[in-house]
Amino acid sequence: MALSVRSWVANEGGKHLVLVLWLGANTLLFMRTFLLYYCGQQYHYLHQMLGLGLCISRASASVLNLNCSLVLLPMCRSLLTYLRGTHTVTSRKARRLLDKSKTFHVACGVAICVFSVVHVSAHLVNVVNFSVRYSEDFPSLNVARYRGEDPRLIILTTVPGITGILLVLILFLMFTASSYCIRVSNYEIFWYTHNLFIVFYIILIVHVVGGALKYQTNFEAHPPGCLRANQTNPEESGQAEGDGWSCREEARFQPNSPETWLWVSGPLCLYCAERLYRYIRSNSPVTIVAVVRHPCDVIELRMLKKDFKAYPGQYIVLNCPSVSSFENHPFTLTACPTEKKETLGIHLRVVGDWTERFTELLLPDPGAESEILPMVQQRRYPKLYVDGPFGSSSQEVFNYEVSLCVAGGIGVTPFACVLHALLDGWRHFRLRRLYFVWVCRELQSFYWFAELLCALHHKLWQENRPDYLNLQLFVSQTDGLQNISEERYRPLSSRMMIGRPRWKLLFEEIGRTNKHKRVGVFCCGPKGISRTLHRLCNSDRYSGTTFEFNKESFS
Repeated sequence: MALSVRSWVANEGGKHLVLVLWLGANTLLFMRTFLLYYCGQQYHYLHQMLGLGLCISRASASVLNLNCSLVLLPMCRSLLTYLRGTHTVTSRKARRLLDKSKTFHVACGVAICVFSVVHVSAHLVNVVNFSVRYSEDFPSLNVARYRGEDPRLIILTTVPGITGILLVLILFLMFTASSYCIRVSNYEIFWYTHNLFIVFYIILIVHVVGGALKYQTNFEAHPPGCLRANQTNPEESGQAEGDGWSCREEARFQPNSPETWLWVSGPLCLYCAERLYRYIRSNSPVTIVAVVRHPCDVIELRMLKKDFKAYPGQYIVLNCPSVSSFENHPFTLTACPTEKKETLGIHLRVVGDWTERFTELLLPDPGAESEILPMVQQRRYPKLYVDGPFGSSSQEVFNYEVSLCVAGGIGVTPFACVLHALLDGWRHFRLRRLYFVWVCRELQSFYWFAELLCALHHKLWQENRPDYLNLQLFVSQTDGLQNISEERYRPLSSRMMIGRPRWKLLFEEIGRTNKHKRVGVFCCGPKGISRTLHRLCNSDRYSGTTFEFNKESFS
């Protein structure tokens, strides 16, 4: 499949530009610091003692400072949501870059791990050199107390050594617990270890206080390599005999001023302020209005929260202290508060320990289909706190004239809220045609939003706009397959197909009917579907039509 340059620039250009700028900043900072310690007069004697280990350790430390400051910014969810919802970010391309915040966070995290290995390795060489190359001429330059001191003793008796060990242990725990297999199998481990970042930053600021590395303060009065009065062998200073000059005074050294706090204090304060704002905003429990059990282990939850405003495509973060006081889980809104209806709703699939325990608290009776209680009886439900809403890529559905929404299973939730918004009124949106493809393994899954789809179908027919919504439903599992037999769901039966979508034919059809337009492609589902759609969006099969790929992702 040939690649379209225009489509590639639309889908990949922005993020690759940010990647190049980020790599360039890291490279520039690394080289600048490396050359400073390699060629700088103030580090002449320290470089003579430690060699390249000094240059590499300091250069990698500069890169670590940069990434330790940047890694926090993508996690300021409220700030990103604010930028997306204001006129500050007016370009659709710029807003789409905000959807890559999680990817940028991961990239910075990987860079921190890689350069931490480089930094630690270089400092291990430095510790050995401090012991082996103990300087008799410049005692204040030494970290070792005597020549030949055990390097392990130097590490365990200095502030940088002890804090460095703690930082490596914390980083190892955070990195290993961030792997995909652990996040899927035991999210709690990921959550708790990732919150060690608070301890990590405190130790990081203390780490540089030790003052192990020193620079020369009087290199004008004592040029590096000059001949001292008590020096009998000029080669000790690296100066050839007959070419030296006399020193006016002895070399004086001073520890480097800590710089890490300058790098991380701003983003750290911003992140802490954002978390405080989120805590204040979410410190009042919501009122659970209704709990409905749907087929295929899906629970619908309707809630009421004072002064809560949200837009279709956004998501919230739930916290249930009765299940876990510290765990927070994101869920896409399937219903936003409106003037007619003040409740907000989510659909969650019962997968994993947290959702299982949460469901048991909501519906203690496994056979209960639904429960809608009067307000005076709401005490039986557990306390539930809602943080949000937060922005996501699905908010952009209405900003295209033509959009294609592809859902896999429970991945339909971002688009359910979009359909609710269209049901309330579609005329004030820019969107003029919506292709909606929903793929499920089991037929029963379509009952989650069957009434919503049928209601929207009837509304569009009544308003003489049946072509506004192109609905395609696919059942991939054919074992014991039955059709939706209820009369009220007849519009869905006629759009039900067996097997998997033929994506190429679908894209060709959309391309033919929407030439010279930009079509927004939105996906929330399995990686296989996402990869296929991403590849098709970058192909050149559809002359004149540009498909812009957007993937739902929680940060």
